[in-house]
Amino acid sequence: MIYNEEFETLPREVLESLQLKRLQQVVQRVYHTVGFYRKMFDEAGITPDDIKTLADIRKIPFTTKQDLIDNYPFGLFAVPMSSVVRLHASSGTTGRAIVVGYTKRDIDTWSELMARCFVAAGLTKNDIIHNAYGYGLFTGGLGAHYGAERLGASVIPISGGNTKRQIMILQDFGPTAICCTPSYALNLAEQGAAMGVDMRSLNLRVGLFGAEPWSEQMRDDIEDKLNLTALNIYGISEIMGPGVSMECLEDRQGMHVFEDHFVVELIHPETGDILPYGEEGELVFTTITKEAFPLIRFRTRDISRLITEPCRCGRTHIKMDRVTGRSDDMLIIRGVNVFPSQIEAVLMNIEGLEPHYQLIVDKVGSMDSLEVQVEVSEKIFSHSDEVRYLQNLERRLSEDLRDFLGVNAKVKLVEPKSLQRFEGKASRVIDTRKR
Repeated sequence: MIYNEEFETLPREVLESLQLKRLQQVVQRVYHTVGFYRKMFDEAGITPDDIKTLADIRKIPFTTKQDLIDNYPFGLFAVPMSSVVRLHASSGTTGRAIVVGYTKRDIDTWSELMARCFVAAGLTKNDIIHNAYGYGLFTGGLGAHYGAERLGASVIPISGGNTKRQIMILQDFGPTAICCTPSYALNLAEQGAAMGVDMRSLNLRVGLFGAEPWSEQMRDDIEDKLNLTALNIYGISEIMGPGVSMECLEDRQGMHVFEDHFVVELIHPETGDILPYGEEGELVFTTITKEAFPLIRFRTRDISRLITEPCRCGRTHIKMDRVTGRSDDMLIIRGVNVFPSQIEAVLMNIEGLEPHYQLIVDKVGSMDSLEVQVEVSEKIFSHSDEVRYLQNLERRLSEDLRDFLGVNAKVKLVEPKSLQRFEGKASRVIDTRKR
């Protein structure tokens, strides 16, 4: 099923022609309405008229998160506040929040793109969608909500938290789909099991999970515990929110980027050089239809790769692989680059370990140290030789981390349910080197 067949199945040459036309329009608009961009273009010695082909986008400098912070709160808006109908903002955990604005047309566009995502997940107006993304300034909740309503489905605006009540509603209301972070999906499964609920017997058929990196092994675990098909959805508040790209049921080998609204590039995180398709690098997005808060060549810091192979679903838009981490969240342990999702992939391959872990990064003298704390399953504690079994498990995990990632880590196995649970994005890393 495809929501907007006209645009989602455009031939590549027609799609790229549309992208160029929209890119030229947005570049002209930001140059004349946003002082930041006018200054950027002038300092780079270019004008909007220099953008004659899609490749010419490379003449434009990147926009960074720091640029957004420096122009807090409304310095990058391209319309007057009288045209802004909604504001969202990042959590601001690393400093000032990043504020994004939407016109009525922006909200309409966002709603359609989220409806496209739901249809790609096999959902229709006959479905009931349990929306456990957080409502409020975070874009996840309202983004999914408006998309579900655009589709005509029934939406349960449960938001995050109050897990026991969520489990009751999952039983009583019988939703067929769920939207939340993957870590919260596992939290629901765990809490439900503790309450004596058979979570596999719920009506859930499909889940749209995003907002944090997660591994294929974690997908398998979610599908096993909730008896549903787990799909990856990608979004970023600065670009729009959820709905920038989405996996389809036909081929869970990457997420379709809705290229009629976004131009996507892949660059080397350190040099900024454009990388060829198939290589891993940092995603860069340009919004080509947003009115209130258009962004030109925004460096997301999300690490992925672009996939050009045709999809049997019929969509012609390029696909992006799952995000493996962020270039600015990357851990460098004694010169080795490591993402938490890589460690997670190792953990999930070992029987007896739970998908709940914490990474503690510190310095011992002048050397970096990494401690991996991970929960073990309940059945481990009923093992006839518990102590020796745990010691062997720690040794195996330490060896696997060294073999697969090239890092030496201290492994600490902890009791079930002893690590903190997260209702939103999971905070996996405590890096005391930065303190």
